[in-house]
Amino acid sequence: MIDHLGITVADFDASKAFYDKAMAPLGAALLYMVPLEYTGGAKVGGYGRDRPVFWLSSGKDKPKDHQHVAFTARSRAEVDAFHAAALAAGGKDNGGPGLRPHYHPNYYGAFVFDPDGNNVEAVCHAPE
Repeated sequence: MIDHLGITVADFDASKAFYDKAMAPLGAALLYMVPLEYTGGAKVGGYGRDRPVFWLSSGKDKPKDHQHVAFTARSRAEVDAFHAAALAAGGKDNGGPGLRPHYHPNYYGAFVFDPDGNNVEAVCHAPE
């Protein structure tokens, strides 16, 4: 039911570099940058597969509250690749790829902290 969501980041360019690499294994990429004349000078960009659904916005100050976002992976291999790419891009491990049966028997996810400390996850719900 979520159409799109966005987070504010302290350093847009650093976060963009992180998400460019972390999203690639999920088949997602930066699809759109809003022209600065429409944002009051803030950098705003949207990631997705077919259309932008996850938005980054530059903020004046470091965000005070960390957020959590989970991206749908189409396979467990995508979850594994997301985790590896996110770590290679400078993310910090917050739970490697694996089953989380306390959510449901086929919940296979991996978690990383992005440059602002947000908890970013890739999850696959399919059996194997």
